[in-house]
Amino acid sequence: MSSDYAKNLIAQVKAKNPSEPEFHQAVEEVVESLDVVLQRHPEYRSAKILERMVEPERVIMFRVPWMDDQGEIHINRGFRVQMNSAIGPYKGGLRFHPSVNLGILKFLAFEQVFKNSLTTLPMGGGKGGSDFDPKGKSDNEVMRFCQSFMNELYRHIGPDADVPAGDIGVGGREIGFLFGQYKRLTKEFSGVLTGKGLNWGGSLIRPEATGYGAVYFAQEMLKTRGKGVAGLTFAVSGFGNVAWGAVQKIDELGGKVVTLSGPDGFVYDKDGIKGEKIEYMLKMRASARDSVKDYADEFKVEFHAGKRPWGIKVDVAMPCATQNELDDNDARTLVKNGCICVCEGANMPVTLPGFKVLHEAGILYSPGKASNAGGVATSGLEMTQNSMRLPWSRTEVDQRLHQIMKNIHDTCLQTAERFGMPGNYVAGANIAGFLKVANAMLDQGLV
Repeated sequence: MSSDYAKNLIAQVKAKNPSEPEFHQAVEEVVESLDVVLQRHPEYRSAKILERMVEPERVIMFRVPWMDDQGEIHINRGFRVQMNSAIGPYKGGLRFHPSVNLGILKFLAFEQVFKNSLTTLPMGGGKGGSDFDPKGKSDNEVMRFCQSFMNELYRHIGPDADVPAGDIGVGGREIGFLFGQYKRLTKEFSGVLTGKGLNWGGSLIRPEATGYGAVYFAQEMLKTRGKGVAGLTFAVSGFGNVAWGAVQKIDELGGKVVTLSGPDGFVYDKDGIKGEKIEYMLKMRASARDSVKDYADEFKVEFHAGKRPWGIKVDVAMPCATQNELDDNDARTLVKNGCICVCEGANMPVTLPGFKVLHEAGILYSPGKASNAGGVATSGLEMTQNSMRLPWSRTEVDQRLHQIMKNIHDTCLQTAERFGMPGNYVAGANIAGFLKVANAMLDQGLV
């Protein structure tokens, strides 16, 4: 039951930020978890810490003109939401997708604050992007867009100020074009972006890191029930970097992934996605067709058009595509089919009603701000390598990532226990992430 303070704060956020449902949802989930903290520690309320945390420190919005290969000029909108810098420079990805708007980026930036705090690395929270769609564009068109985008963004970022990374629609190609233009404008070769190419400052396993980290987190959750990844079946959604990394690591640890999904539907591969099938995921992404049916055609497996994979009977569900892709009806189906764990690989892929169904059923459930922190954690490791001017081996990066995810898991469990909500990973993640940032804000005064 939410207190009057929590209800009033949520109402204020909705009133001040109309037509931003994703941001409202993210704030509501966090604020409800923090009621017990605010009751024990009235100093956070009197300092208006939460009221400050839900308001971005800075929002930058700008136009991005670019020319296509036919000479026609297009205008897109660019954003950077610099949410909170209490514990370090802003850190968070850039998303290029037609769905991008200010509300979605504020939700992602708000989540990023807590996620980055949980990694224990010195990173604040931010997010950015554009409504530009790189799908179907030539390399030259993407390059011209990225250069125009960076012509404005470069004024607001830097290795000790704001370090963007990739996200949906922003991969190695886009990061390369963005970095090249930043270097041209500033005359600096610095660690201003993460997800860079391996031969010019990037970190090994960064593309796979979010998926790897989510599986490491799921592994720790399953241990609390006396189980491991080996021998279990997994439903994974999406087929991008996160899903690709998750499938690799599940296969390596002896589990079996039986689904992938895309905008067109999902595939069910009862024999498991492994070997050349994992490599084919890279071809699917490179094709820019955004079609998971290609996998079904290639390997002669079931394709379910227009549907999501949560009706398949599995032990573990890992939503790795996008926000709000698993609702309360999907959750009930998973419970009915005996699913024991839902581990978020994407940002807020489970709706609030969906979470409540899973929570009431006693299913292991982790929020993305905890279980998908592997990507930004490895970005933080890339920043460290850039600062040291030293590369680390694949094994070393993977070991550091594994330890970070184990620490996040243990912190969530211990914090939930300390505040009277044992086993509640959502509460544990929100409270642990909040406390570190809130204490830093108190230390730094009214900023």
